[in-house]
Amino acid sequence: MRNAEQVTFGGSGLDRAAHIRGDEAGMTAALAHDKAACVLMWRGKVLMAEGALAMVPMSHPVLGQGLSRQIDAPVFLGVEASGAPNFACDISGWTPQGLDLSELGQFRDTSFQEHPDFPPGYGFAEIRAVMADLSPHDAELAATAKAIVNWHGSHGFCAACGQPSKITQAGWQRTCPACNTSHFPRTDPVVIMLITHGNSVLMGRNENWPEGMFSLLAGFVEPGETIEAAVRREVVEESGVRVGPVSYLASQPWPFPASLMIGCRGEATSTEITVDPTELQEALWVTREDMMDVFAGSHPKIRPARKGAIAHFLLHNWLADTLD
Repeated sequence: MRNAEQVTFGGSGLDRAAHIRGDEAGMTAALAHDKAACVLMWRGKVLMAEGALAMVPMSHPVLGQGLSRQIDAPVFLGVEASGAPNFACDISGWTPQGLDLSELGQFRDTSFQEHPDFPPGYGFAEIRAVMADLSPHDAELAATAKAIVNWHGSHGFCAACGQPSKITQAGWQRTCPACNTSHFPRTDPVVIMLITHGNSVLMGRNENWPEGMFSLLAGFVEPGETIEAAVRREVVEESGVRVGPVSYLASQPWPFPASLMIGCRGEATSTEITVDPTELQEALWVTREDMMDVFAGSHPKIRPARKGAIAHFLLHNWLADTLD
């Protein structure tokens, strides 16, 4: 696809400087750098300021409060072109007083939690709620921070012996002191498919989604399976539609919690739909003309795909005829 890396979280050229992750002296110097700053996380959310990602100086006193038990040290994200190091820090141990937390963890969490140590306008926001507003640079930083913090939060114990593990390699590894096993961040491959037949595209919806929300079909790649095979298997399992040729279009890191969305195009060789109710509530073919109404917000049944998601990106390029 032309413009394939313009998808949200698609990458802004962040220098991850992996070669210094194991350099203890280098990390000490990076943390002490006068321009060092961090993406601040709280319960999976990122600190925002007036619609932009807020970068917090490493000297800020908030970093000494409420650190999460399993992420008790900054995680090194990379280096700016200016030489300034960036980190991710998690303060999920902080508990807001008197704030409504009922939206936390909901499919559409638009709540905004303000911390008393920051000026008005600063607050923690769900990345999916703000991702379309982030610059490519900020989106990559936020996605990387969320993915690595998520991983640490669920991998505090060694999978080999069950003992507590500790952060090593500046946050990009966990090592078990008991058996010396090393553990590394995981990313789960997920195929998301633009399946077309003539002038129509295949869409589906999960019963737990908000009313009117439809998306492209998607599913995890299984062990021992190619991307192409996963596309064909997932589509026929969920909708009964069979797929012929498959080609790659674009990818998107999707840290909710740890996926890499692999956008593919497939040509349907059948059109009859038989929905698997354990996978989908409904699936349907949508013509190009109807999809134009969807994007315009005037379709009577289907709401437009969420901006920033790869489904929106693929459908937009399909409508604009900018798919290779």
